[in-house]
Order: sequence, then C-alpha cells, then structure tokens
Amino acid sequence: MTSKLLITGISGFIGRNVLRQLVQSHDSITAIIRPGTKHQRIEEFIDKVKFAEIDLADIPTLKEYLDENSFETIIHIGAVRGGRKLSNSDYFDANVNATEQLVINARDNDSKFIFCSSVGVFGAIPLELPANNFTKRQEDNYYHFTKIRAEAIIQKYVLYGLKAAIIRPSITYGTDDYGFPFTLTKLIDKKLLFLPDQDVIIHLANINVITQAFLRLIEINYQPGVCYNVADSNPVELHKLTEFINNELKGKPYSSKRNLDLKYFKKGEKIAKFFKSELWIARFQLISRNWYYDVENSYTDLSLKETDTIPNFKIVTDWYKNLRSK
Repeated sequence: MTSKLLITGISGFIGRNVLRQLVQSHDSITAIIRPGTKHQRIEEFIDKVKFAEIDLADIPTLKEYLDENSFETIIHIGAVRGGRKLSNSDYFDANVNATEQLVINARDNDSKFIFCSSVGVFGAIPLELPANNFTKRQEDNYYHFTKIRAEAIIQKYVLYGLKAAIIRPSITYGTDDYGFPFTLTKLIDKKLLFLPDQDVIIHLANINVITQAFLRLIEINYQPGVCYNVADSNPVELHKLTEFINNELKGKPYSSKRNLDLKYFKKGEKIAKFFKSELWIARFQLISRNWYYDVENSYTDLSLKETDTIPNFKIVTDWYKNLRSK
C-alpha cells in the first residue's frame, strides 16, 4: 500500500512542530509512534493522521511493517536521545538499525528520505568554528556516535540511489520544550546560573527555522546526500542572551556576581568526566565553551527566513512566565 508521507518522532519537540505544519497542507500522513505513548502527547493529531504503533528499537516489527507499506516521502525524526538509561544495544537499534530499515524502504520505493541528525555529530564542542560539513566528527558520547553511524549508512545508500537529505539541528528553542533553553531560563530566574568571566558564543535554533527546513526539503529537488546544519542566522553571546532573558523576566540586568573564573568550569567538567556523567559534562561545556556552526547554505538553498536569537528567544521567556504564574 502506498501512502504519501511517513513521519517518525511526532511525540518529540521537533517532530510535533513539523507535523503541525504538515497536516495543514498534506493528507495521507502516517506517523510511527511508540506503543503506549501517552494520549496527551499525540491527541492534537488524532483524526488528522494514521498511527502505526511500533517501537523503533523493535527491528523485526518495523521491518515487517515496512515490507508491507511504501511512501512518497519519509521524514525520520524519531530517536532515543542522550541521557536515557538504556543499553547501548537499545540505542543502536532505535537510532541506527531503524534508520537503515527506513532507508532501505525509501531506496526500494524511490522515495524522498529526510533525516533529522544533530550538530552533535561534531561533538558537544566542535573541533573547529564554525563547524561545517567537513569538520571532524567526534564520538564523545553514545548518542552522538549513533547519529554519526546513521549518517554514514544514509550516505552509503545514496551511492545506490537513495534520495536523502540530512538536517542537523542545533539546540532548539520554542514553547513546550523542557531542554537546555528552558533550563537556562529557569536558572536565570532563580539566580542560579553561574557564567565564566569571559565571552562565550553559542548557536541556538528557533523551532520555526527547523520546521521551515523540513518543509522546504519536502517541496524542492535536492542533491542526494546533501547535509544542512540548521540554526539561527547568527550565533549569540551567552552573556547577552542572559541579560535579555533576565530583562524579560525581571526588567533588570543579571547580576555580575554570578560571573566566575573559567578555571572553576574546567574543574567541574573534569569532575563530571571522572564520574562519567554525560549530562553534567554537557552542562559545563555548553556554558563555558564556544559552539557555533556554518549555516549559510541552509539559508541560501532552503530560503529560510533570517532569524536572530535575540529577540526571538522571547517565545521561551513568555512561555516560562506563563508557566510560572500558574
């Protein structure tokens, strides 16, 4: 049976926002969701899309489903994110082996295949700045390793006719997401964010920019194997973003008393590495080191709308203030 579009990862932040746009202009959409997914995470799409309840880590069931179905376009966003208490085998099945099964289906049926990777393929902190498609990959945690492997599989099948494009979002901000941007805002609100006493440049991605990229790739003819790092038009200084957030929340600058010598962040990172805490390693790195990306071809090839983190981060502070008032 042929359907127009298959999408994975709709219960997550990026997938949910992409699907919200797709249902406005596309029909015959099928979404793969994990069995037992909470109703409230998908209720807005009930009666708008067809659901296939399959765990991406369940390769035999996924393969059986794909053997019986084909699609004009496959948008593969679903993945097991870093920090989950799962075995490496579960990570590999969900993030690598499932990707290969979807790739095979797309190649065999001459379908478009649009894959959501991550700028994490360059490591949490890239070895060169701005990171670009030729920047050395870093397997600094297992999640990043699986994304690197998934990209390699996709590029291998491109040699055999797969019509694939890869999007690598940076850390993405918007409403209803409780990741790094929300945590940053919360720490600033509670005066718990400590910053290094020197400039740190970071590169976030507005969810609308990420969504635009996926929608454009559905519409256009692209060179198979093309990769796009997607983030806001320009990086931003973390100190300036902190000032903006605090002004939005409290109408005044953030206290300079929260600035510390960089050596304390380096010590904290060393301790986190000793205890093998990927979460805390990332936390120390993201606020004490520079990380930004070459996004020029994303904006030119995909005609993305120019977007700056300041003032667009206001969507997060407004949402946070609304949560705080409840």
